Amino acid sequence: MLAKIKSYALSGLQGFPVDVELDVSNGMPSFDIVGLPDTAVKESKERVRSAIKNSGSKFPTVKITVNLAPADVKKQGAYLDLPIAVGIIKASSQEILGDISDFVMIGELSLDGSLRGVQGILPMLISAKENGYNKFIIPKENATEASFIGDVEVYALSSLTEAKQFLSGQVKFSKLDNVEYVANDNKFSSSVDMSLVKGQAFAKRAIEVAVAGGHNILFVGPPGAGKTMLAKCIPTIMPDMSFSEALETTKIHSVAGILKSEDGIVTTRPFMTPHHTASTVSIIGGGQNVTPGIISLAHNGVLYLDEIPEYPRSVLESLRQPLEDRVVTVARVKASVEYPASFMMVASMNPCPCGNYGSKTGECKCTLSQIQKYRSKISGPLMDRIDLHISVESVEYSDLVSDVKEETSAQIKRRVNVARLIQRERFISDDINVNAEMGEKHIKKYCKLSKECEEIIKTAFISLNLSARARSRIIKVARTIADLELSENIMPSHVLEAVGYRSNFNL
Repeated sequence: MLAKIKSYALSGLQGFPVDVELDVSNGMPSFDIVGLPDTAVKESKERVRSAIKNSGSKFPTVKITVNLAPADVKKQGAYLDLPIAVGIIKASSQEILGDISDFVMIGELSLDGSLRGVQGILPMLISAKENGYNKFIIPKENATEASFIGDVEVYALSSLTEAKQFLSGQVKFSKLDNVEYVANDNKFSSSVDMSLVKGQAFAKRAIEVAVAGGHNILFVGPPGAGKTMLAKCIPTIMPDMSFSEALETTKIHSVAGILKSEDGIVTTRPFMTPHHTASTVSIIGGGQNVTPGIISLAHNGVLYLDEIPEYPRSVLESLRQPLEDRVVTVARVKASVEYPASFMMVASMNPCPCGNYGSKTGECKCTLSQIQKYRSKISGPLMDRIDLHISVESVEYSDLVSDVKEETSAQIKRRVNVARLIQRERFISDDINVNAEMGEKHIKKYCKLSKECEEIIKTAFISLNLSARARSRIIKVARTIADLELSENIMPSHVLEAVGYRSNFNL
């Protein structure tokens, strides 16, 4: 007898339908799965066999053939266990399961018949909904994640036994209630707040500008100057995530398998800090199953590279394309997948190997060639893609013990939100969100410069030996400063400030 069950699989962040076709016929007992299954799918034979037996059904001792259509697309993962098991029970006529054609079934089975949660349930359900499917059976572990998808019927079950009871009509299960998204207001621990950073007024102003326009930023200063603490404070002044941003970020984290089941959705902006020994594949993405890398996990958030010269040159150069295009294409022999990678890159470094070059308190013992070799680890094209280069000086003792109240993250965040709102309204007809994403056509349209502003940029272009890309980025930063000042036009003072952020550290 033949049975057909609808399921879903993933290619990158996009789901695609899989028809699980089962044929149970007389012949030598066998169990074959065809249709380009990977190792995890092939191993489902043993999981399904034990799960069916331990769920009160009989595993038929006949010839069983499972076809996963379309047969020319590779299927990866264990999420086809449930439809295969239900299909065998249906095709062997052991139980009357009713009409199962309306349901999309996804789930991994344990040997005892219980359902385990799977990775990527959110992108699979979203893709299925877009293709017209609206009834799903999934593992109970994925219930919180799936509850944020509206206008669908999702039944979260805990075992194959419950699936049989539900499909046969013996037991009624309630569909998941839709949960309304509530922004987390970026609530971080009290140990991270701008008010705890003493002094560093110039650096804090630069951070405000960078976050307001989504610009990349580099901190250069001696050890102990507060570069890392400044970087950790950045998420506390970033705007709250919108529902669309939260869904997009959650899809990536779900596919990567790092989404916390109790949360169900990512509500705070990611802050990823890879170690300098991380490989190119772990940063960019890839591997045997082409999984998202750290830059995609940082999507809609921050990628922090501490002591950036310590990272391998190959890793740093691989960031150039994602920084420009805000997506990363991972091409392998077996697959080519595109992942979003729109993040704010924050980096820090010492001015020299010993860290004391230009310091007011320490003596630099590095030779000129050592300093040049150290700084040359970051290429000119990569530096061009970093909008603000900020020198961070050591904090004076008087600032550390001062009773002066510093601005809190919440106060700075309010100004950032206003600037971001201006940008959203400005780019409402464009496919961008912040000033940092502007292309040349946007710069010409939204960043008209007076003769005085052009003269300032021309002088900086010649004296600092800047590239055409660097010129564009100065204009983008000036546009953000104007937005923070609630100015419709870019003024000479805005351009001067933007140039100042570019000239503090020039490799």
